[in-house]
Parts: sequence; C-alpha cells; structure tokens
Amino acid sequence: MASSGRTYSGKEVAVHNSRESCWIIVHGKVYDVTDFLDDHPGGSKIILKYAGKDATAEYDPIHPPDAITTNLKPEKQLGSVDLTTVEKAEVKITDEEHARQERIAARPPLSEMLSLHDFEAIAKYTIPEKAWAYYSSAADDEITNRENHAAFHRIWFRPRILRDVTKVDWSTTILGQKSSMPVYISATALGKLGHPDGELNLTRAAAKHGIIQMIPTLASCSFDEIVDNAAPGQVQFFQLYVNKDRAITKRIVQHAEKRGIKGLFITVDAPQLGRREKDMRQKFEADDPSEVRRADQGGVDRSQGAARAISSFIDPGLNWSDMAWFRNITNMPLILKGVQCWEDALEAYDIGLSGVVLSNHGGRQLEFARSGLEVLVEVTTKLKEKRGLSFPNEKFQLFIDGGVRRATDVLKAVALGATAVGVGRPFLYAYSSYGPEGVNQALQILHDEFEMNMRLLGARNIKEVIPEMVDSSNIHLHIVSVPNDNLYESNYERLQGARLREIKNKL
Repeated sequence: MASSGRTYSGKEVAVHNSRESCWIIVHGKVYDVTDFLDDHPGGSKIILKYAGKDATAEYDPIHPPDAITTNLKPEKQLGSVDLTTVEKAEVKITDEEHARQERIAARPPLSEMLSLHDFEAIAKYTIPEKAWAYYSSAADDEITNRENHAAFHRIWFRPRILRDVTKVDWSTTILGQKSSMPVYISATALGKLGHPDGELNLTRAAAKHGIIQMIPTLASCSFDEIVDNAAPGQVQFFQLYVNKDRAITKRIVQHAEKRGIKGLFITVDAPQLGRREKDMRQKFEADDPSEVRRADQGGVDRSQGAARAISSFIDPGLNWSDMAWFRNITNMPLILKGVQCWEDALEAYDIGLSGVVLSNHGGRQLEFARSGLEVLVEVTTKLKEKRGLSFPNEKFQLFIDGGVRRATDVLKAVALGATAVGVGRPFLYAYSSYGPEGVNQALQILHDEFEMNMRLLGARNIKEVIPEMVDSSNIHLHIVSVPNDNLYESNYERLQGARLREIKNKL
C-alpha cells in the first residue's frame, strides 16, 4: 500500500494487531511495520506489544525522532489517525513501578545534594530501570569505566600560597567561544529515558549557567528542537556519528552549520558498539525467549540492548581520508572525539584539524583503553617533542572526558594542558532524579567547587592553572595504592552474571 496521506480511524488500525499484519501509531501517524519485525534491533516482542495501538510512549525515550521514517520505506508510512478514535491503553502500575514511586517520594530535598555523586546515588534508586541500565552501563567488566575516575586519584596538587585570591575567575574560551567554566556538557544519547524533556533540560541549564552543550546525534529530542530551545546567542556544539550514507551525513553537517553550530565533534571510537552488559541484560530480561532468535539461526542479533537498537547506521569504514571530505563540506571547526594515543593526536594536528577529545567513550567501547587523563599527559609530552607545541593551545585544542565528578578533576586536566573537560553522566543523573532544577543545582555545585579550589590552589584565573601545580608522576601506574573514594564506590553497581530465572513454588 502506497503512502496515501489518508486519515484512519482507531478501529481500522486496531485490526492489524498480529505478526502477519502489524500496524502501529507513533505521534498520530500510522506505520505498517510487518516486514520490519524481524529486522528491529530491539526485537519484535516490543513492537507486537503495541500492534494496532499507539506506541508513542514506548517509542519516544529510546528512538531519535526520525528513526521510524528513516528505517521504513515511504509506502509503509500509511497516513494519519484520528486520535479521538484510538482506544487508550490501560496503564497498569506494576509492583516494581509502585516501589519506585515510593522511593521517589522519599528523595531528600534538592538542597541536600552536595556533590555530583549525590545525584547518582539518588538516580540509582529512582529512575526507570531501563534508563539506569543504559546510562550507567559500560563495556565488558567495566574496568575502563572505573579507571576513568580512578585516574584522577593518581594526580596530586602542588598548591601555591600567599597570593591574593580575593577574586578568582574560572571562565575560559573553548574553540573561541566563551564559557563560564572549563566544562562543556558531553553528548549523551536517549535523554528522554530519564525525563520527558530529555536533552532540553541540558539546553536550558547550559544557557542559564553560561556553558556549552554538545548536542548528540542520538538525542531523544530532534536537533532542531534542541537548537530552537537555545537562548539568543547560546553556543552549541554537535557530536556526529558518521552515517554509511555520506549524503545523509552531508545533509546533517550542513544543516548543523546553517543553524549556527560552532564546532563539529566527529566520533571516531565507535566503528562497532562495545558490549554493555548491564544494558544487554536488561534487554534479555524484557524479552520473551520465544521472540529472540538463537544465535545459530542467523538473522539480527537483538541482544545488545538500547544502544545497539539505535546505532546500526554508524559507518565502520570511516578513515583518515574522510577528513578532507569533511573539510570540503563545512567551515565548522573539526574535532575528533575518541582519540586514545599520541600518534593519532599528532595525525589530527598535522592534517589541520582544530583539536581532539581524548576519550574512551565513557568506558563504553574498548575495555582496558586508558583514561583520557592518562592519554593527555602522553599527548602533551609527545606533541611538544615532535612539533614544539605547548598546551593549552588555541590552534589545536585538547579536551578529555570520562569519570569527572569534581571541579578538582577538571582543574587537574586543565593544569595538564586540556582546554576544557566534558561531563556527561552526572548531568543525566541530575535531571533524571530532580528534573531541570537538578541540573541547575549540579552546575551551581561545580561553580562553588571551582571558586573554593581555585583559591586553595593559588590560581586567580584559568591561565594560572599550570603543569607545575600538579604531580602527575604516577599517572601511568595502574597498580597504586590511594585512599578509596567511598562516594564513587558506593554508587557503582556491580555487574551481575547469569542467574536462574525466578522459580515459583507450586506448593
């Protein structure tokens, strides 16, 4: 059936409620997904659950807005539905959801959130299980994820004293754009899993606090919606997953530039997504085993959780020669996001890119990849040796992300040559557990920490945070005794192995 643009009644859609003929409603539009059932990375069960019904509430948090129109042929996009004729789905509150709502009611007041750790501690018990599984998961045994944070413990300060620190200024510029602190909001996908407003919480908080938001390719909100919600003059960057179809990539990039994006961060550490077992295990437990194909039967692997369900378009063939193409299609500064050794940072400098993010994707890709902080020390050393560069450097800027929970973490990175540091998960936890006020509180906490620690360090402005203020001699030692970070460790949820399904006693 070709797309007719006609309007269906709820009853007309409702009869297509089987594997043989499966229609769904999303945002008032009718789609025939029958032929897509076995190709859906998230499995067919979740689609069949909404066969003949309105699937918008399930669709929104885990899919980019255009996912359905991108993946379905035009003739499968059937038309509109008269929503007044659609039967409202009965919402059944499970025991688990009832218990979660009780935990939400027991949250401490926002004023008692004293650190970024606190938001994670509350989010762990109050946000939906699917959101926690996706946000907190990392690759394999999650050692790299934990190392990202632990690496900061191997850097110690060398404060200067007897300086007039009555006034301290921690503002900076990032790619020539002003920021109230050397922090930007990292791109993180699926913002609506934690809160109905998704990434818009971050857009509004970034405007209020004068920092830069990096918009993700896989946002729950549309790109234009996020840009439209920015304040006048608000600076935003864009994180790009490169599509196998270069025409699509070109359209996205040039549209971003037209909308005023000030920096393009090209993700280069994800030719294939890592195994994020918390997310995967949550996916297993949500599926009917009869709907998941055995691996030896071929077909689509649906075991990868939310991450794999939204990322099958990413091009594993992306390579250095593509950088010249990017320079031809845009005038935005180009930054490689996910550089993990000095050789690749040097190559990026030599071909004229604007900078690199030294990152292992929040510990979600290659297990045992080193922390961005450790790679930062290596990169600044080698690029000074090979090209005579000193950092921070306006022409080639270094950024890191992963594991940041305190302003002291940021100051350590700045002292070692970073222009700024990306923070992702903590802001997700903040708005998922306390809404937009949570992100505002989280950013205010960082401002307060910067003010205090700049004074204690003896630095009156960011330019005075220099390498001599830190001891990084132990950064490359991966077995070293440091005091435990009790707040971080108490928030970390240990990985669970395979276990028996619940057995009901028949007696």
